[in-house]
Amino acid sequence: MKTLKTVLILAVSINCVAQKNDSIMLRRIFSEALMNGKCYSNLDYLSNKIGGRISGSPQAAKAVEWAEIAMKEANSDNVTKQECMVPHWVRGEKEKGEIVFKVETFAKGDKTVGRQRPSEPMNICALGGSVGTTKEGVTADVLEVKSVEELYKLGTDKIKGKIVFFNRPFDNSEIDPFDAYGKAVDQRWKGPSIAAKFGAVATICRSMTTRIDDFPHTGGMNYLDSIPEKIPACAISTKGAEYLSGLIKSGDHFKFHLKMNCQTLPDEKSYNVVGEIKGSEFPDEIIVVGGHLDSWDTGDGSHDDGAGVVQSIEVIRIMKALGIKPKRTIRAVAFMNEENGLRGGKKYAELAEQNKEKHILAIESDRGGFAPRGVTFEGSVEKRTKLKSWAPLLMPYGVYDFDRKGGGADISPLEKDAVPVMELYPEPQRYFDHHHTANDTFQSIDKRELEMGAATLAAIVYLADQYGF
Repeated sequence: MKTLKTVLILAVSINCVAQKNDSIMLRRIFSEALMNGKCYSNLDYLSNKIGGRISGSPQAAKAVEWAEIAMKEANSDNVTKQECMVPHWVRGEKEKGEIVFKVETFAKGDKTVGRQRPSEPMNICALGGSVGTTKEGVTADVLEVKSVEELYKLGTDKIKGKIVFFNRPFDNSEIDPFDAYGKAVDQRWKGPSIAAKFGAVATICRSMTTRIDDFPHTGGMNYLDSIPEKIPACAISTKGAEYLSGLIKSGDHFKFHLKMNCQTLPDEKSYNVVGEIKGSEFPDEIIVVGGHLDSWDTGDGSHDDGAGVVQSIEVIRIMKALGIKPKRTIRAVAFMNEENGLRGGKKYAELAEQNKEKHILAIESDRGGFAPRGVTFEGSVEKRTKLKSWAPLLMPYGVYDFDRKGGGADISPLEKDAVPVMELYPEPQRYFDHHHTANDTFQSIDKRELEMGAATLAAIVYLADQYGF
């Protein structure tokens, strides 16, 4: 009995010592990020010296070169590039949208005269992957709908020859704006193809945001293989959507004119950039953390997803700066082409399978550079329990939410091999103020919040490395 009691006391003592040591190490990690971090200066260069980095563009190529240098400056043991072919869609000359009012006629004495109200410009932008219009553009009546399903009820007779205006707003009763995004984004993603099926000549989609402002949100759309017709598709700002909807309800007589110069060019060669620290005890077990290097071209991609890239590189730098010799191999990946193809994420998973690599955990940061609140997770109950056991260590840093489901897009191809996945979960309320817009700029980044996110990633990577996952 005494022996059992002694063993239990010893086990508790060892556990307490381990927790104390972990607590000390996490404090060092956060201090290093906040006092000596390189996230902010790295993002400054990526955003302000290179700018928007749509796949296949010269800016994306420059970003690959930059990421390779940044990985080396973080003191990665080795840095490699993974070649992949990516889509090359170009926006071309700025889009034009305007409301063209019909001539109003009225009697003046014994004559009938006409009056033309001036056209009103509207702030639009092409959706990524859309075809362009003719040189003259498209001018047609507007049909407002609230859902893709509504098109099936209306049918060809009511849709043919019109511009379909998808105007379902975010559900602001949702506490997490990402849930509202998930409920609204189908109109952007597949709406153009369904509208084309019924004879529409173009589509306009309300921007994906909770705010009423004048920033149109671009984003990927998809022409369905089962529907051969391809029509131009654009987004309109929420302020513009409210105005357009009001005009329709008032019975004003007008047409909408839009002109877009976008086109899809042949695929371009590009790369994922990978930096790593080789594991000291279990080098064949890999923990990967990453963000995507490409962005849309409307802003400079600071939140989506420059923040995730620099935070992932910072995980390597912090470990090296603190002299941490991980047991397992730690990788940071700057993925290419998340926004309109996921080619980089697919290539990474393909090479991992080809090389028979064993990933024990994959983490992504792709929800902006805001203050970290937790992580989303997809994996077994056992692994979620282990993750939640680290909550007391992370609580002092405002990181407490470990119950949400989900992982990142770039690491999703690893899930088919049963790799557990996580995504950094920052404060979400402001993300869609910036997502896919000209408003996604370095000026909207808070240095300290960005660094706290990097430290959170490094802390979770450290714990997963120490105790396995």
